[in-house]
Amino acid sequence: MEEHEQHARTKRSPSRVIGITIAYLFLIAMCFTCLFPFLWMLLSSVKTPSEMQNSITLTFFSKTPQWDNYLKVFEKQNIFRGLLNTLIVEVGTIPLCVFFSGLSAFAFSKLDMKHKNVHLMIQLSALMIPYACVVLPLYRAYFKLGLVNTLWPLILPSMFGGVSMMFFFIQFQRGIPSAIFEAAKVDGAGYFTQYCVIMLPLMGPAVAAQVIFMFVGNWNDYFAPSLYLTEDRMKTLQVMLKALSSGAKGELPVAFAGAVVSCIPLYVIYLFFQRFFIEGMAISGIKG
Repeated sequence: MEEHEQHARTKRSPSRVIGITIAYLFLIAMCFTCLFPFLWMLLSSVKTPSEMQNSITLTFFSKTPQWDNYLKVFEKQNIFRGLLNTLIVEVGTIPLCVFFSGLSAFAFSKLDMKHKNVHLMIQLSALMIPYACVVLPLYRAYFKLGLVNTLWPLILPSMFGGVSMMFFFIQFQRGIPSAIFEAAKVDGAGYFTQYCVIMLPLMGPAVAAQVIFMFVGNWNDYFAPSLYLTEDRMKTLQVMLKALSSGAKGELPVAFAGAVVSCIPLYVIYLFFQRFFIEGMAISGIKG
């Protein structure tokens, strides 16, 4: 019997090797597909304008790397000012958005409210409305309030929570036993105290994941800043990077260099906090 099983295992081994080989080849192809745009961006950042404009010969490696393209990025745009504006938006939105989204999620996941599922569905239905549909009324409102060419149109919509973040927190909070909060209620703790003292510390992995996701989203946001910010002193980083490529084609290598500079902080964040990326996807996948 053992000889028969060993023979069957040996017989299946070639097909197993072929299957593993195909799987690895597929994964390598997928990794290359994902990494190639970043590699192309890095290689293009040191090319000459003629190498970028050449549509006949595709040039991967520049014959004479133009490292001064990175200096031109800072000469043509006030990148540090754009970085400061972007960080102001990050600091002005993330803490309050996380706090109030978690507070709303606590109400939906742990409080006994009438028709709370109906209210939740109504709020989630707002995600079906494209942002472009509400751009005009929002712009008119901010213009009347004198907030155009300030950072407030980028900060105000996220200061009091977000629907998608709230839904994410609801899935996480439903996995926390309700008995903890019932015991706290018996001890005289109010709902707000229960959230701040008990729930918020327990939400560590979910909060960390959402902070990272929101940071990356704000960092890469171009659409909203391009609508409300036209003065150079108020532009965020992505709007300034777009200005590098809006001129002649000869500016494309400088634009690629600016993109590389913009990506460096995100790469650093990913290297140090990649565990939270994985935990965030696991939370949303398992409990969602």
